[in-house]
Amino acid sequence: MGVLMMMRGVSVARAIRVVLLCVSILWVVPKECACRRNYSRNSSSSLPPTLSQRPSSVNVGALFTYDSFIGRAAKPAIKAAMDDVNADQTVLKGVKLNIVFQDSNCSGFIGTMGALQLMETKVVAAIGPQSSGIAHMIAYVANELHVPLLSFGATDPTLSSLQYPYFLRTTQNDYFQMHAIADFVSYSGWRQVIAIFVDDECGRNGISVLGDVLAKKRSRISYKAAITPGADSTFIQDLLLSVNLMASRVFVVHVNPDSGLDVFRVAKSLGMMGSGYVWIATDWLPTAIDSMQPVDSDAMDLLQGVVAFRHYTYESSVKRQLMARWKNLTPNDGFNSYAMYAYDSVWLVARALDVFFRENNKITFSNDPNLHKTNGSAIQLSALSVFNEGEKFMKIILGMNHTGVTGLIQFDSDRNRVNPAYEVLNLVGTGLRRVGYWSNHSGLSVVPPEKLNSKPPNTSTANQHLNGILWPGEVTKPPRGWVFPNNGKPLRIGVPNRVSYTDYVSKDKNPPDVRGFCIDVFEAAIALLPYPVPRNYILYGDGKRNPSYDNLVNEVVADKYDVAVGDITIVTNRTRYVDFTQPFIESGLVVVAPVKEAKSSPWSFLKPFTIEMWAVTGAFFLFVGAMVWILEHRFNEEFRGPPRRQLITIFWFSFSTMFFSHRENTVSSLGRLVLIIWLFVVLIINSSYTASLTSILTVRQLTSRIEGIDSLVTSNEPIGVQDGTFARNYLVNELNIAPSRIVPLKDEVQYLSALQRGPKNGGVAAIVDELPYIEVLLTNSNCKFRTVGQEFTRTGWGFAFQRDSPLAVDMSTAILQLSEEGELEKIHRKWLNYKHECSMQISNSEDSQLSLKSFWGLFLICGITCFMALTVFFWRVFWQYQRLLPENADEERAGEVSEPSSRPGRGLRAPSFKELIKVVDKKEAEIKEMLKQKSNKKLKATQSAAGSSQSEREIPQIDKSSTI
Repeated sequence: MGVLMMMRGVSVARAIRVVLLCVSILWVVPKECACRRNYSRNSSSSLPPTLSQRPSSVNVGALFTYDSFIGRAAKPAIKAAMDDVNADQTVLKGVKLNIVFQDSNCSGFIGTMGALQLMETKVVAAIGPQSSGIAHMIAYVANELHVPLLSFGATDPTLSSLQYPYFLRTTQNDYFQMHAIADFVSYSGWRQVIAIFVDDECGRNGISVLGDVLAKKRSRISYKAAITPGADSTFIQDLLLSVNLMASRVFVVHVNPDSGLDVFRVAKSLGMMGSGYVWIATDWLPTAIDSMQPVDSDAMDLLQGVVAFRHYTYESSVKRQLMARWKNLTPNDGFNSYAMYAYDSVWLVARALDVFFRENNKITFSNDPNLHKTNGSAIQLSALSVFNEGEKFMKIILGMNHTGVTGLIQFDSDRNRVNPAYEVLNLVGTGLRRVGYWSNHSGLSVVPPEKLNSKPPNTSTANQHLNGILWPGEVTKPPRGWVFPNNGKPLRIGVPNRVSYTDYVSKDKNPPDVRGFCIDVFEAAIALLPYPVPRNYILYGDGKRNPSYDNLVNEVVADKYDVAVGDITIVTNRTRYVDFTQPFIESGLVVVAPVKEAKSSPWSFLKPFTIEMWAVTGAFFLFVGAMVWILEHRFNEEFRGPPRRQLITIFWFSFSTMFFSHRENTVSSLGRLVLIIWLFVVLIINSSYTASLTSILTVRQLTSRIEGIDSLVTSNEPIGVQDGTFARNYLVNELNIAPSRIVPLKDEVQYLSALQRGPKNGGVAAIVDELPYIEVLLTNSNCKFRTVGQEFTRTGWGFAFQRDSPLAVDMSTAILQLSEEGELEKIHRKWLNYKHECSMQISNSEDSQLSLKSFWGLFLICGITCFMALTVFFWRVFWQYQRLLPENADEERAGEVSEPSSRPGRGLRAPSFKELIKVVDKKEAEIKEMLKQKSNKKLKATQSAAGSSQSEREIPQIDKSSTI
């Protein structure tokens, strides 16, 4: 007799005890499971299993709500799967699969009682439930009795395998669906969403995951609107009215398919389905629409422009066959994705049982001693038995790998289906239009996921693509996603109440109570926005000293202000907590110091060139003079003579070319080539020297003992900074300057006074401040001070909004538009039109000196020309030297006999360096004469040799005739 039958046979009081005990089981069971226990189980059989010992039938439970969108589709799908399994002779081989159904009736208590009834029938697995809340409850029963629980509809991400080791989800985990929605929100450029969800385990936990994923993408859920399960239209209307007062217009609806359409009916009546709104629905909406047979046209009118996500199942012959049979299975209900998951769940159990039996396992049950501890209760829990092989069977199910109606059925280490994917749908007209896909392998794409799974993962932003979407109000352009509602709160704007440099921002007696350059820029940017922005300006500071800008930014972080407007510098520390707009003015830290006019020096004529330039120029003068002497020495009498005269000629010729006054004429072609190039170099050097020296002697030269930030850091003198700015923190934290050296200054008067007094009289050596302030200071000081060194930080001023504020993006776009149209420059001239403009930075004589890097190209050309000319010259000399060498010993002896006095040494008998130098030193005309004489001697020698040979042939004939 079952548990419910026992309840009917007892009194009302006993029935109440039964209910309380059943509920206590849900509390006792997890407590017992958390402890280690080791008790013996009474097995019903200990014989080894064989094929002949397979049972004739196996019971599998099915628990879900019949009267629901999912239940009406799941029941015929499960029955069809049971019939297909029993008709397939290759699966289970004679073992009949019997499905035992129970209706949970959307109740956790009834679902628990139904689970207990299923367990009485000695089921080896249970399919269901569809509700995540019920799954949380009956999963404890499955854990205690070791019965695998396969849910085709419980998508709650917190249903983990660690807490529920016998729970397995055969559908997709909402963890992946929330990732898909977050990717879509990021793809569309929205920073805030409002989550509307049913207040149960599935709704709360799903939205919690969505919030975590959005946070990683610099977005967030601005408000969580929870709907009580079973709430009426009045409650939903009040909820939507409250969220409509908020700025965000992106709504993510995560509710149940049976009551979710009520949200859109109320939203339609409130005018929230028009242009500017964004509605994103989870898989419940496609499930509800797919279940309608036929599709309700009134419901579709409510949903125009909504974007929804649906479980993706790729097209296959098995899927098409099941869809073709569906009208015969249930003519009044539509076909949704949960029907396919339920169908695959039955087949998964059947295939796992087939493996279980083929491994010679046997189904046995035993009693659990904990279930007998009823403390005298009339409930007979002995009818509930533990599935002894449940753990082994669960491992077999987890190891299955086959293809079903929904695609590949395989589980990862977290017991989730592999390759999760969703369709991105746009509700247009009378149906659902697919605009793309999402998968954890490739993100958003217009290509089906199964084609991308074989490629390397790529979820980069550039790889995300979707087709065009028709948004509510029949708008094709993506909505901005937020507005300032007419009945919303005005923007709270914090403005620094400055006492110095009031042209940038300051208090005003007239509305809007503030004025200045920064205020005009902000108002001009607001005017470019395509929507009204109600706003209130709130002064920050006591008006006696400049307020701390870091504290002002912190007030924005603390939600006291929505935005801080003023001369707020964009620095790294502040960007970690607030969002800045595009800079509307450039800024950076500079050093201001007193200057004095530089004294004239008697050595000013040396200042145009650096030491390296003077050295290289002098060396080239000597080098070119030596080159010209070498090339002209053999041809030109002016470059010959005693050594002392030749050395003087080299020096004279070299430096006389500086003024183009050289008196020596060049005769050789190579000498003329080198001289032309060198005179061109001299012309450029002379012109540059003259221009530089003129500038040095005529332009006013200012000097300061502070050369820049480096010399200021190394000194021990006091440094002035503006009160309230970031300059002090930068000097102390970044440049390691002692805080005792920093002197805060209140306004321009204190600036000028501190600089004039100097460090010896209680003043400062220099002031470090931002460039826009220094421009005003130098103008008001009649140019008595100058900036020294270079600007050592580069940043800008921007408006500081709260983190992830969408208004920051629109304001940045507006500021860029102002800059492109020239409006920023007009506002700048209005407020910052200086009467006395002066040079910002002192001129450094060393910076104006001409260095070698400006002329090394000219010197390189001259050097290459000299090298080429010298190469040609020595090649010609060596060629002549080779021709002057004697060709044989006879010629050498003849030469020695004919010219004994002129060749006392070795002469030209063999190559030698001394003889080569002699050839180089000879005049060109002498060398040519020597070559000519050698040529004549060679000709005579040839003729003499020919005559001697003829005489030798004639002597024998004379001797013969005389004998006769």
